[in-house]
Amino acid sequence: MVSGKIIKIAGPVVVAEGMKGAQMYEVVKVGEEGLTGEIIQLQNDKAIIQVYEETSGMKPGEPVEGTGAPLSVELGPGMLRAMYDGIQRPLTAIESETGDIFIPRGVSVPSLPRDIKWDFTPTVKVGDYVEEGDIIGTVPETKSIIHKILVPVGVKGKIKEIKSGSFTIEETVAVVETEDGEEKEIIMMQKWPVRKPRPYKEKLPPVIPLVTGQRVEDTFFGLAKGGASAIPGPFGSGKTVTQHQLAKWADADVVVYIGCGERGNEMTEVIEEFPHLDDIKTGNKLMDRTVLIANTSNMPVAAREASVYTGITIAEYFRDMGYGVLLTADSTSRWAEAMREISGRLEEMPGEEGYPAYLASRLAQFYERAGRVECLGKDEKQGFICIVGAVSPPGGDFSEPVTSNTLRIVKVFWALDANLARRRHFPAINWLQSYSLYLDDISEWWKQNTGADWRELRDEAMNLLQKEAELQEIVQLVGPDALPDRERVILEVARMLREDFLQQDAFNEIDSYCSPMKQYTMLKVIMTFYNKALEAVSKGADPAEISKVSVKGDIAKMKYVPEDEFLNKNAPEIINKIDSELGSLM
Repeated sequence: MVSGKIIKIAGPVVVAEGMKGAQMYEVVKVGEEGLTGEIIQLQNDKAIIQVYEETSGMKPGEPVEGTGAPLSVELGPGMLRAMYDGIQRPLTAIESETGDIFIPRGVSVPSLPRDIKWDFTPTVKVGDYVEEGDIIGTVPETKSIIHKILVPVGVKGKIKEIKSGSFTIEETVAVVETEDGEEKEIIMMQKWPVRKPRPYKEKLPPVIPLVTGQRVEDTFFGLAKGGASAIPGPFGSGKTVTQHQLAKWADADVVVYIGCGERGNEMTEVIEEFPHLDDIKTGNKLMDRTVLIANTSNMPVAAREASVYTGITIAEYFRDMGYGVLLTADSTSRWAEAMREISGRLEEMPGEEGYPAYLASRLAQFYERAGRVECLGKDEKQGFICIVGAVSPPGGDFSEPVTSNTLRIVKVFWALDANLARRRHFPAINWLQSYSLYLDDISEWWKQNTGADWRELRDEAMNLLQKEAELQEIVQLVGPDALPDRERVILEVARMLREDFLQQDAFNEIDSYCSPMKQYTMLKVIMTFYNKALEAVSKGADPAEISKVSVKGDIAKMKYVPEDEFLNKNAPEIINKIDSELGSLM
């Protein structure tokens, strides 16, 4: 292995000489304590290394030892329910081994437990032909997720030996004889370099929506399975609560939550809350299908830069099993700040606002690892990764580099608004600033699973909300009574859309999740009221009388009615009441 010595230290950036033969992105052990680092630049025999731990007290002349391998993660049973730092060090295991609540420098604990025996059940038999990505057996990792053991990338041939029983992740469970007669032993753990995307057969079009149960996200600004979304918003606008709701309700099998540079108290809330959250889908705890990566703002800045790669590689591994994965990164702004700090120490030419010139390409490399794919292997397996990246623009300025570059890459933009949050309107997603470019792709699914007029209803409702925003300026000048009758109806129905449809109570047992069919029916009821009110106005009805009808109270309570009762009884009754009450005003 390559070995050299330190000649310069600048925070997390260390320069070592005598490193001839080292390679880019190779992991090295730095200093007497063997701190973990990664080579990010090579100049002749000098290597510039970013160290993933605190470098205070380190001196020039201390040794640097190469490992010959890039920064990689361990993939296998034991990842679910675990909590890692940015370079996949298991925080709970480190605490129990060292007795320290902070990570001691130079500590080395394996990412996956080596002492646990997992029950392995083979799904292939001796003589079967297997290729990369095939499932050779299963392990019941948690009550919610069956862990599928895959043939490693680059291995194919006949099964010469397959075992059944309880094994550790380092014990051989199968032997594959390759086409050239070589025998490959397969264990339950794989290693994969984090900066290299895992391969798949083909990328599939994003035509299935990721159902989140949140009306403003599903009906108005839908995210497709395999899509990427950004949630920018200032402090206090509800980014973290929105991501909790997504983790709890989204139509995904596995959740990977990356706390990237978040404040320690916010991450503590997540760590304390997640183990207690019940998973309605499986009846177990949400943690049974969750991987947490915690890299708080007081942890070394270089590890923050690696945390998103660690998270996306773990997500790709579950995708390759045929699972759907929701990856939430909170927040990519802190990740970009880590890049800016490392770039400054490398004395690179700064770009806009001091961020490195490669900010846009790094963001693109991350978000483009989302997708719905045909997985490797003979059997048909489809998996997807949805990436939801929270962005924290300073002062809520969406024109700053991280937000503006993110918006060029992602196709869904959920713009959080502090003014809505202050008015207690949650989710505080601004319907005038947000957008989704997947609407045309997912419309067919909505039509088949809800109603043929879904797209028309959605577009008409969106037009009403935009029209309301235009009318507000006139209302502030002359008051609503000076408006023509038709515009007064628009204001009333837009208010109903805002308060009775878009607003949703995350802490109400019934309203926390709203199925696609209930969303469609609620929207249809409100738009039925709108069309009937327009008809009444055209026949001489007074808008003031329309605003007093009692059916408005029934519409306001729709969200709190259980789904079966609402679809089968409540909604038809409200529509009949709309016809009778507004009909009597004509």
